[in-house]
Amino acid sequence: MNRRDLLKTLTALTGASISGISSSVFAAPATQNRLLLVFLRGGYDASNLLIPTSSNFYYEARPNIAIARPSADANSALEINADWGLHPALRDSIYPLYKKGEAAFIPFAGTDDVSRSHFETQNSIELGQALNTTRNFHSGFLNRLAEVLNNNSAMSFTDQLPLMMQGNAQIANTSLRSLGKGNVDSRQSKIISQMYSKTGLGQQVSEGFAVREEVVREMQDEMNVANRNAISTKGFEQEARRIAKLMRDKYALGFVDVGGWDTHVNQGGASGALATKFDELGRGLVAYQQEMGAAWRNTTVVVISEFGRTFRENGKRGTDHGHGSVYWVLGGGIKGGQIAGEQVRLDASKLFQNRDYPVLNEYRAVLGGLFAGIYGLNAKQLDQVFSGVTSRDLGLI
Repeated sequence: MNRRDLLKTLTALTGASISGISSSVFAAPATQNRLLLVFLRGGYDASNLLIPTSSNFYYEARPNIAIARPSADANSALEINADWGLHPALRDSIYPLYKKGEAAFIPFAGTDDVSRSHFETQNSIELGQALNTTRNFHSGFLNRLAEVLNNNSAMSFTDQLPLMMQGNAQIANTSLRSLGKGNVDSRQSKIISQMYSKTGLGQQVSEGFAVREEVVREMQDEMNVANRNAISTKGFEQEARRIAKLMRDKYALGFVDVGGWDTHVNQGGASGALATKFDELGRGLVAYQQEMGAAWRNTTVVVISEFGRTFRENGKRGTDHGHGSVYWVLGGGIKGGQIAGEQVRLDASKLFQNRDYPVLNEYRAVLGGLFAGIYGLNAKQLDQVFSGVTSRDLGLI
């Protein structure tokens, strides 16, 4: 068995990536400022998240799935301003944060990639490199950010290390969905560690098991309560609480992805499949905010997706792969309560290729501006993360 295959096998056994673990994962972050990036895989329908309520064309284009303009009806959009409303499923979660100035939205955001392919566009975004050059598929932009932060306290809360987190910096990954279902117990972990103690992989194997044991210890009390009170650990809300408990004390940079946003058929409007997902996501993000406690004031959460969806509904009461999206920015210290970035009034003439949101706020420029504000990065450091890109300060940090 070669080294790569051996590492894969040990990763499966420990539940944590051991190919990218350094001793820094056990240290408190050097910076008090924290960032969690949430990636909605599948291309969520941003037009029914942040509703362009002043656009008559929106209501013409979506006869079955549009969200009604703000009114006393509980199924209508939540009023943001004269042009925008928020999906009613977020009434008790994200909307109160917005009103408090702890949430903001950036419409017309995204990448220049026009493939409308989930995999290609996800790769493009995760790499964060120019599309018209030879790209390095072993260098994700969050990994480069971790390098700029001197490899400081980064963790991917995923089963596998995502492309976004791959690169020179040593970053660990671990899934928090099934902490109680480890494939090896402590006795077996010790035996395996002893087997490799005198080999070149000894330290990596030992640290891999140590990471998993550390995470389990952190969560044991919460897991015990969950078992006694029959609280499910499968949803994003519980996972978000677990992530927060680790981000509070250990990590300055985190990543998690949430799938299932590809809504081609029976998407629904104020209720239905997409509304349920918005509700679950919103409750999870608020759970994260609550669990962060006092650290929330130094925390930023950014929610992105690979693309938006078609502005017009399709013949199956769903939406198809699109282009521009809406990014979310949450945090206790942000200048929220606003719709940020460049915007246009939506009518048929403003659509990209007569079907999608245009991209007016390029994602690398937007994220670069956020990184500068969160971590105090200078232009040279930002160029290490997004080479050749001029960052944009949207006034959120």
